[in-house]
Amino acid sequence: MPTIDVHGTPVHYTAQGSGPGLLFVHGTAADGETNFGHLREHFTDRYTVITPDFSGSGRTPLHADELSVDELVAQVIGAARAVTDQPFDIVGFSLGAVVAAAAAAQHPELVRRLIVINGWARNDDPRQQLAVDLWRRLPDINAEAFSAYSALLIFSPPFLAGFGSEGVKATVAGITAEVGTLRQIELDHRVDIRDRLASITARTLVIGSSRDFLIPVEHSREIHQAVKGSEYAELESGHMVVFEKTAELVELLVEFLDRD
Repeated sequence: MPTIDVHGTPVHYTAQGSGPGLLFVHGTAADGETNFGHLREHFTDRYTVITPDFSGSGRTPLHADELSVDELVAQVIGAARAVTDQPFDIVGFSLGAVVAAAAAAQHPELVRRLIVINGWARNDDPRQQLAVDLWRRLPDINAEAFSAYSALLIFSPPFLAGFGSEGVKATVAGITAEVGTLRQIELDHRVDIRDRLASITARTLVIGSSRDFLIPVEHSREIHQAVKGSEYAELESGHMVVFEKTAELVELLVEFLDRD
């Protein structure tokens, strides 16, 4: 797995396929492989798919006690520039959607097309503040409660129930509160990129999930309204749409990215 040094942090990434660059930016508590490994094959025949791990995820270490959107932008842009010297497309999911939108605003000369999946531009919604604050505090109170609450936040009720009793137990057991995850949740709580959205010039698709309890769908709709000329699509899914509605999501991505 190659690395690129960004402000002293070794950022790990993968690059597979051939053609124009397609950068996938992962969400909180995940990495490039866990969020997008199962999607890569749908694009590598015509794109060079780049999947970095930003600070606190995968093999990329934390670079400081506090993360910032700008530092994560520098990391994922650095990984893309290590692979291609041409403009590229970005797909961002969850916190990765925030980072992708900020990257498109900051580097309009580099970003051709932007897809924002279950993102948000602000965290002053009192309900979301409550949800994210509890998510961050739970590991200090009870690690098992954090894992159970995480599962309830990120999956829609029918999808989680569909795992069955043993499957739910296994899913909850696989959710852990790593230090990098906690720093990323803290950043989730501070996000405010509202003043950047008007600077996005890339052709943009915003995708929301109607049963998202972590980032309510109204936040995706707000991003769509704020990004001039953007397109909007909505799927009936919980936050983890990359797993709940994989086929439908891939169809939306392919149609948008492959359009002339």
